[in-house]
Amino acid sequence: MTDNLELIQAKFKQLQVCVIIPTYNNQGTLPAVITDVLAYTDQVIVVNDGSTDSTPAIIQSFPQIKSVSYTQNVGKGWALHKAFEFATEQGYQHAITIDSDGQHFATDLPAFIEKLEQEPDSLIIGSCNMEQSSVPGKSSFGHKFSNFWFWVETGIKCPDTQSGYRLYPIHLLKNSKFITRKYEFEIEVIVRAAWKGIKIDWVPVKVYYAPKEIRVSHFRPFQDFSRISVLNTVLVIITFAYIKPRDFFRTLFDKKKAKLMFKNLFFNPEHSHQLKAKSVAFGVFMGIVPIWGFQLLVAISLAFLFRLNKAIVVTAAHISVAPMIPVIIFLSYKTGSLWMGGKDVDIPLDKISLKSIGEHLEQYLYGSISLAIFAGIIAGFLTFALLKLFKRRPVPAL
Repeated sequence: MTDNLELIQAKFKQLQVCVIIPTYNNQGTLPAVITDVLAYTDQVIVVNDGSTDSTPAIIQSFPQIKSVSYTQNVGKGWALHKAFEFATEQGYQHAITIDSDGQHFATDLPAFIEKLEQEPDSLIIGSCNMEQSSVPGKSSFGHKFSNFWFWVETGIKCPDTQSGYRLYPIHLLKNSKFITRKYEFEIEVIVRAAWKGIKIDWVPVKVYYAPKEIRVSHFRPFQDFSRISVLNTVLVIITFAYIKPRDFFRTLFDKKKAKLMFKNLFFNPEHSHQLKAKSVAFGVFMGIVPIWGFQLLVAISLAFLFRLNKAIVVTAAHISVAPMIPVIIFLSYKTGSLWMGGKDVDIPLDKISLKSIGEHLEQYLYGSISLAIFAGIIAGFLTFALLKLFKRRPVPAL
């Protein structure tokens, strides 16, 4: 056992990993958490987020650790942000964060080190078993809610996006800009990390929920849940307005990735040709229908409702990426002229603008809806025909 501890301690130094313990008025559990962590490494940073109890004295009783302190309580997100800055200044490349309330166990620290060796520079989340009987119902719901929105914003299915037990590659995050300071920071940081291309991974960890009568929690359900909801709204808008179009174009211009995406989407044997064709048709329809700014969000929601292939729907909806928008509007005007009974206008492609849309809105709306239906039907039939054709041939190799 001693040899194993010495090996883990050596790896903490070799991999330049520290442990960060953010704390606010957790004097009852903080000493035990620090003591347990010190068994694995002395590279420990405690952040005193404006505690008003005996936290400063507790920190002083452990001379082998480093600390960051400030007098006013700001929030967990701010505490982590300041700790990341301090850890980077100290020369650390990675930081494991563990809460000071005793929910997590230092015995799981080696699992993070092992995973880091397997997946260098990943952001690793300690995934708790949320089905165990001691987990409060509201916590279980909150995790499912958070996991869903993280998937919408990143395309990554993570089992526990709310766990505070994590390993961060802080050297890859040092130039990142964050807008949150409280609990919602832990959502923002993993979403932004995923957007930067940092791999998100996880390891199973144990969790302890103390009985309600002695549990110490600074989470305020209404205020903090509201903040998280507002943050997710902002992140979803950024996702569909910028991140997904950006990633789509990056994939298109990467030949290998484009082939892989095409193969995974259209040669997936789990879905029928009919379902794939319907998904393409619906995606094209949603990409053209005149609800600019909300197309992808509505498309994903309805794809769930209609049980379509969400990835294909989103891919097909990218028909309305920025360079194609003037062309779609122009074709919408042309199609709309069929409904105007001689009152139509002919607007050249180079004259398309927001002003022209506003001045001839009726023709544009009739045309865009008609074009969306027509293009969706054509795209669906073509997809079905091509899938039938390729079925008779070997699946193209990458």
